Amino acid sequence: MNMHSSEAATAEEAIAAQEALPPLDNDAATAVAMQNTLLTPRFYTTDFDEMDAIDVTPVRDEWDALIAQMKSDPNKGHFKKTADWDADWENMDPALKAEFIDFLISSCTAEFSGCVLYKEMKRRGSNTDITTLFQLMARDEARHAGFINDALREAGIAVNLGFLTQQKKYTYFRPKFIYYATYLSEKIGYARYITIFRHLEEHPDKRFHPIFKWFREWCNDEFSHGEAFALLLRTDPKLTQGRMNRLWIKFFLTAVYGTMWVRDHQRPEFHKALGVDPAWYGQEVYRKTSEISKQVFPMTLDIDHPRWRKGLDRLQDASVQVARAKKRGGVGGMVSRIGGMTKATLAFVSLYAIPAIPNETPVSSRMEPAY
Repeated sequence: MNMHSSEAATAEEAIAAQEALPPLDNDAATAVAMQNTLLTPRFYTTDFDEMDAIDVTPVRDEWDALIAQMKSDPNKGHFKKTADWDADWENMDPALKAEFIDFLISSCTAEFSGCVLYKEMKRRGSNTDITTLFQLMARDEARHAGFINDALREAGIAVNLGFLTQQKKYTYFRPKFIYYATYLSEKIGYARYITIFRHLEEHPDKRFHPIFKWFREWCNDEFSHGEAFALLLRTDPKLTQGRMNRLWIKFFLTAVYGTMWVRDHQRPEFHKALGVDPAWYGQEVYRKTSEISKQVFPMTLDIDHPRWRKGLDRLQDASVQVARAKKRGGVGGMVSRIGGMTKATLAFVSLYAIPAIPNETPVSSRMEPAY
C-alpha cells in the first residue's frame, strides 16, 4: 500500500506519494498555478550560501526548543480525509465552485512554493541547524500541498507539482527579503486560517466544504514556520535596524496587505458562502498579523488611518480596471490597462506614505498561537 502524503517524513516522500496517485487531467489547474502576476503565488530562489552561513548562537535556546517541537511532528497523519470529510461538489453553486477551486489552486501553489524553496535550501546547505529547519518546514508544506490536491482531485483536477518544480518561473530575492516576505507570508497565513476557523466554529452552517475543519492544525504549522523566520531575523539585529531596512519592512508589509485585499475581493461568492465580509476579514487579519509581527518588526502599519481603507479600495478598483482591460484587448484595452496600472501605483504610494506606528521589539520573540 502506498504511503499517504500526510504520513511522509520528508518533502520528497510527500511529493512522491502525490505523483503515485492515478493521473488526472491536470492541464487546467496547472495552467492557473503556472501564472506569474502580482497577485499569484511565486516560486523563489536566493543566495543559499549566505543563508547557509547563518549562526543561530544568539537565539540558541529558543532555536533548539522550536526544532524539538517541529521534530515531535504533532501533525503527522493529520492532513488526510477521515469520516468528517463530507465534501459535496455536485450540489455546490457553480460560481462558488469556480472561486473555491481558484482558492484551492492558489493555496496549493503557495504551499508548494514554500516547499520548493525550503527543500532547495536543505539540499544545498551544510549548516546542520539551517538544513534541519528547512527539511522540517519543507515536509510540512509538502503535506499541505498534497492535502489541497486531494481536495481538488474530487473535483476532477489536480496541480502537477512535479511539473511546477521544473517549469514555473523562479524569482530571485536577497536572503533578507526572503526573511521579510516569508515571515509575513507564514504569519498572515496563520491569521487568515485561524480567523476563518474561529468564524466557522461559531457559524458551522457556513462551512460549505470539509477542508475548513482542518484549518486549526494547519494554521499552527504556519505559526511555527513564522517563528522560525522570526529567529532567523533575530540572529542578526541589523536586519531589522537602520533606515533602509525599516523602509523595506514597511514596503513588504504594505505589499502583502494590499495584495491580500485585492485577491480576496476577487472572490465575492467564496466570502458570501462563508458569511464573511471581505473588508471585515481583511482588517481582522491585518490586526492579528500586526500584533504578532511586533515580535520582530520595529513598526506596524496604521490600519485605522483615514487613508488606509480608501487606498485599499482604490487599489482594488485599479485591479478590476486592469483585469477588464486585459480581457478587452486591442489598443483601447492597452490604454485602459496602463491607466489602471498607474492608478494602482498611485494607490500603493498613498498607502506606503501613511506613517507607520513604531514599537519596541521584545528581548525574546518566542510566541505560541493564541487566537
